[in-house]
Amino acid sequence: MAEEQFRVLVIEDDPDAALFTCTALERVGGMSTVLARTAAAGLQALSEATFDLVLSDIELPGESGLDILPEVHRLAPGVPVVMLTAHASVDYAVDALRAGVDEFLSKPIGVEALVDRVNTLASDGRERRARSPRARTVLAVGAHPDDVEIGVGAALGAHRAAGDEIVILTLSGGGVGGDTAARQAEARAAAAIVGARLIHLDFPDTRIDPADGVITAIEGVIAEVRPDQLYTHTAHDRHQDHRAVNEAVQVAARSIPNLACYQSPSSTVDFRPNRFVDVEGHLDTKLAMLAAFASQSHRGYMQPDIVLATCRYWSRYGVSRFVEPLEAIRSTVQLAPVVGPAGELSPEG
Repeated sequence: MAEEQFRVLVIEDDPDAALFTCTALERVGGMSTVLARTAAAGLQALSEATFDLVLSDIELPGESGLDILPEVHRLAPGVPVVMLTAHASVDYAVDALRAGVDEFLSKPIGVEALVDRVNTLASDGRERRARSPRARTVLAVGAHPDDVEIGVGAALGAHRAAGDEIVILTLSGGGVGGDTAARQAEARAAAAIVGARLIHLDFPDTRIDPADGVITAIEGVIAEVRPDQLYTHTAHDRHQDHRAVNEAVQVAARSIPNLACYQSPSSTVDFRPNRFVDVEGHLDTKLAMLAAFASQSHRGYMQPDIVLATCRYWSRYGVSRFVEPLEAIRSTVQLAPVVGPAGELSPEG
C-alpha cells in the first residue's frame, strides 16, 4: 500500500510566492497543501487539521512567522517547521534556528531544492513521531525569570525533541533583579526557543507566600494544562522564594504522578539528586535560552563555562558526559533519558 502523501501547511501572504510554493509541492512533490495568508489563519488551520510540515514566510502581516512559533509547536508537536524569507541574513537564520525552526531557506529557491528539502524533513518528522511515545505535557515552575532555564533548560530541550508540549510558569516579574518588562520579554524569548507556552504571573519578588494565593494560582494552571510531568525548585535552597514555590507546588501538584525538583545557584549542600537527565545533545538549547536573559549576563552562574561545568560535574553520577540533576519526588514513567544514582538505570524512569 502506497504511503499517504505528505500534507504541508503553507503560510504565505504574497500571492505569487504562495502560488509558486503550493504548485511546486503539489505538482512536483506530489504533496497536499493548505494555504494560509496570515499567521492567525495558519494557527487556525493547525488547530483544525494535522500536517506533516509547516512552511512559513517570516515576514507576515501582523505577527511574524517567528512570533507564532511557540503556538505552532504547541498545536503541532514534533512537526518540522521551515522558514522562508526574501531578506536572508545571518541574524535571521540564527534567530530562526534558536526559535526551534528545522530549516531556514532564502528566496528565491528552485523548485527541485524546495521539494527535496520539504520531502526529506516531512519524511524524517513522520518517522520520528511514529517512533515516539504519546506526546506528553510538561510544566516547569519557577519563582523568577530564568529559574526554570537554569535548572532544567536542557531537559526541556530533550522534551521538545521528543515532541512533548512544554509550559513554563514563572510566578514573579523578578523586579528585584532588574526591570520587570525587560525580564518578561527575555522570558518570552527563552520560552520560544523550546516552543514553550509561557505563563507569567506577578507575585511580589522576594515575598512569595504560598498562603497568599500562590497555591491557588498553581492549582489553576495545573487544572488548565493537565501536566504529565512537573519540574520545580528544590526545598533545599537559601532563597526564600524558591522554598516558597516548592512548598506551594507540593500542595498544588499532589495529583501529578511525576514531580521532580531542580537545582538553582542558591541551592544548599542538602540538594541530593537521585535522577540524572542525559542532556548531552541539548546543551546548545540551554545556552541559547540563558543567552536570552541579557539583563542577567553579568551573573557568574549564567556564563556558559559555568553552566557546562555544572552539567559535566553531575555526569559523574550518570552515564553521559553532561547531565542535569533532579530530586525525584514522584516518578512513574520515563519522560527524558534518566539514570539513577551511580549510573544505574532507573527501572521507573
